Amino acid sequence: MGKNLAEKIIAEHLVSGKMIPGEDIAIKIDQTLTQDATGTMAYLQFEALGLKKVKTEVSVSYVDHNMLQASFENADDHQYLQSVASKYGIFFSRPGNGICHQVHLERFGAPGKTLLGSDSHTPTGGGIGMLAMGAGGLDVAVAMGGGPFYLKMPEVIKVHLKGKLRPFVTAKDVILEVLRILSVKGGVGKVIEYGGSGV
Repeated sequence: MGKNLAEKIIAEHLVSGKMIPGEDIAIKIDQTLTQDATGTMAYLQFEALGLKKVKTEVSVSYVDHNMLQASFENADDHQYLQSVASKYGIFFSRPGNGICHQVHLERFGAPGKTLLGSDSHTPTGGGIGMLAMGAGGLDVAVAMGGGPFYLKMPEVIKVHLKGKLRPFVTAKDVILEVLRILSVKGGVGKVIEYGGSGV
């Protein structure tokens, strides 16, 4: 039987483990993203690795969450993020450029690539055929340093869409129906692929 998209991407990036759902695997990460609310700790952890540059194809530091400059804390974090980006070969997305997951999708997203982000909306990249996952800052730091990302081999759920949406029905309604069927926890640790004539 042929592989689905997620299995093809994982097979190309597999470092260790067997591609059996639920088994421990490790994969190579092509791209990382951080945002300013979680990025400061991730970059402090990356600096502790003692490397001269990131080892990913693309790593981006987005300033898009803690925009309020009511005191020194956010400004200090933003200056640190800009300087660490410059020092280690990381793209820096300035305040006002947009929200990380959408900007990354538009500017850096590429089908077949792996993306690890310290933002829970990182899976947005799956919309263009990336294997995109949210993770903790330490996992992202290790990936920037060239280390693999460890996870359980995900089960892949195929959602077969057919027909055409009625007027005023949108993709949001489709995902809400999928969530109703699976529950909000039904997709945890899984990859959901959409197919069929209705895509």
